[in-house]
Formats: sequence, C-alpha cells, structure tokens
Amino acid sequence: MHVDPRQGRLDGARFVASPNCDERPPEARIELLVVHGISLPPGEFGGPYIEQLFTNTLDFTAHPYFESLRGLEVSAHLLVRRDGELIQFVPFHCRAWHAGASSFQGRSRCNDFSVGVELEGCDDVPYTEVQYAVLAQVTRALRAAYPDLGGDRLVGHCDIAPERKTDPGPAFDWERLRADLGDRDTV
Repeated sequence: MHVDPRQGRLDGARFVASPNCDERPPEARIELLVVHGISLPPGEFGGPYIEQLFTNTLDFTAHPYFESLRGLEVSAHLLVRRDGELIQFVPFHCRAWHAGASSFQGRSRCNDFSVGVELEGCDDVPYTEVQYAVLAQVTRALRAAYPDLGGDRLVGHCDIAPERKTDPGPAFDWERLRADLGDRDTV
C-alpha cells in the first residue's frame, strides 16, 4: 500500500469523490493523523449511509436520526469499513472536513494540517481485527509519504475536540495499534 503523491490517493482504496473538501492553506503540511469512529444510524453497521453522508446524498427520511444531520457537510479522507474495505473520499493534498472545531498542541483548525481516517464503529463496540490491520497499513503508507506523521502525531477525534467528541471511544485499542506500528514509546 502506498500514496500516489501527485493524485493524493492511496492505492488499494476505492475512490468516491466528496464535495466536502477544499484546498489546504498554502503553507500547510500534513502533520497529524486523526482516527474517528462513525456508524449510521448510531450503533448500526453496514449499509450505504456513511458514504451517502460524505457525498451529500443521504436520504434524511431513511431513518429518524438522519433528520439531525440535515445541512451537515462533512467528509474524511478515508473510511475503513468493519470488513476492511477501504474507501477514499478526499485526496490527501486537499482539506477534508472531519475535525471541526479542534486543537492540537495549541494549533487550531486541525483540518488544515491533518488526515482524517474514519473507522466504521462506535465508542463501546470493539473494532474488528481487519480494521486494525488496515489502519496499520494505511498509517505506514501515510508516514512514508508524509514524514511529519510521527508516533506522537496519531490521535483520536476525542484528543483534538474533547468537549465535543468521544470517538473513536474506549473500545478502540490504542496500545494495540501503536504496537502494530512499533510506536511503543509514544503516548
């Protein structure tokens, strides 16, 4: 698995273009990898709804919860489904709209300098073996393409927006991921 730097795409990922992105600021470098958790409807897995949300095609009448998402324009660079399927929505050189109001080490606007990876899941349900394997492969490929993504630059949404977000949640095994990556000394 590797990143094509000209296209900003990860080989092995199915590409589905999201309109919910824009250009990064000219001086921005990719320096942060943010892990998220998402399920639509909450606590349910499978189905087309995450992809529809990220492409502004969600049918708000398909589930009562979806009405609360009306007008929301969000995306992520990547989604890792429960079965390991990998979908890319935004090229890495573009800014995906995944972090919202956020801050990392005193820097706000994390979307400017981060890559967002969504895992299909929720805070209190363990993520799958294949999701960890794919996330580790993705992280290695991103680190090879963007050297500023060191071990201390791998965080959860909860770390950059703690007042608003809890994902990927307590069910996510950070120690396992860091061990898979050889990042045992980072926290």
